[in-house]
Amino acid sequence: MENSMRARTVLAATSVLAIATSLAGNSVQGADLGPEPAYYKAPHIEPSNPWMIRLRVLGVLPDSGGSSVNVSGSPSLSSPSSGLSISDQAIPELDITYFFTKNLATELILGVTSHHISGNGALTGLDIGKAWLLPPTLTLQYHFTNFGPLKPYIGAGINYTVFFNQSAANTSLAGLAVTDLHIRNQFGAAIQFGFDYMLDRHWGLNLDVKKLWLRPEYSATVNNAVAVTGRASIDPWLVSGGVAYKF
Repeated sequence: MENSMRARTVLAATSVLAIATSLAGNSVQGADLGPEPAYYKAPHIEPSNPWMIRLRVLGVLPDSGGSSVNVSGSPSLSSPSSGLSISDQAIPELDITYFFTKNLATELILGVTSHHISGNGALTGLDIGKAWLLPPTLTLQYHFTNFGPLKPYIGAGINYTVFFNQSAANTSLAGLAVTDLHIRNQFGAAIQFGFDYMLDRHWGLNLDVKKLWLRPEYSATVNNAVAVTGRASIDPWLVSGGVAYKF
């Protein structure tokens, strides 16, 4: 009888302990431990488009001081006594830029320009002719991105100038008239510097300066008989300004 009572007492105590332990666990779980941590949601970032276009007014400023003239049989009319003068020109110009990274890009400029050619020195006043130029220029650029909306860049590349619609002047000066003119297409080196000032994510203002080294060979005929040859030192500065659009 005594053993039976002792067993019932132990069983009851064990049950009470189990119930107390369960209640304590529920109390801890129900305690105010603060809100569950919210999952961080990254802000939506639109993918960057690598393309940019610019529409600019371009001034083509030739530096023709090193041009040579060789008039067959007339040393007095040849260099260094004479040379060429090439007119300046302003045209609309389009450039297309592709960004490989935020810093590294390539740019292609497109435009056509017409220039008037005349003699200087011993040939001053002689109208030689005119030609149209298609001078596509491809450069590799580095863009600096640590100046806020101001994005300076530098670049270097290559130019290939195509001369077309060439025409001799056929106007007489002291009995001389250029009756034929041909200028050869020519490769040349190019360097550039400039900047974009971004007004917002897409639109900006641009200023750009390029220097081309362009010295094509040419041939001409005077009075349908006298051969003239030489090298036209064009070496233009290309100064442009306009608007930029980043896609």
